[in-house]
Amino acid sequence: MSNEVADRLAIAELIATYNDAVMRLDAEAWGGTWAEDGIWSLPGMGDGIAGREAIVATWKMAMDQFEFVGFFASPGPVHIDGDTARGTLYQQELLVQKEGGERQVIGRYSDEYVKVDGQWRFKKRVYEVLRDS
Repeated sequence: MSNEVADRLAIAELIATYNDAVMRLDAEAWGGTWAEDGIWSLPGMGDGIAGREAIVATWKMAMDQFEFVGFFASPGPVHIDGDTARGTLYQQELLVQKEGGERQVIGRYSDEYVKVDGQWRFKKRVYEVLRDS
């Protein structure tokens, strides 16, 4: 198998691991998909949240309000350049709030990946809401 094919499979596995962790509300597995110096940029959060520890803490606070989260991703193109890569990912979420009510959100991530010690991780994720209902 070529290095590029192996890298593409590893990035696809990274995305699958991230999605699975969201569905199970598993902060440890979800946090493991991030580089230590990752950046998570969300609407209304300025330049983004920097560092795995801060990213996971923010995610835990956000997820604490939901009874159930359905998180379904559709990867777009990935462009690999050595130990870095860029990609686009579209996602659809079903958010069931603990206090009642639910939301459906469709968004897009503009991603940067980095290979650290042979493992692909999210280096930067910039999220944009495309539809929220």
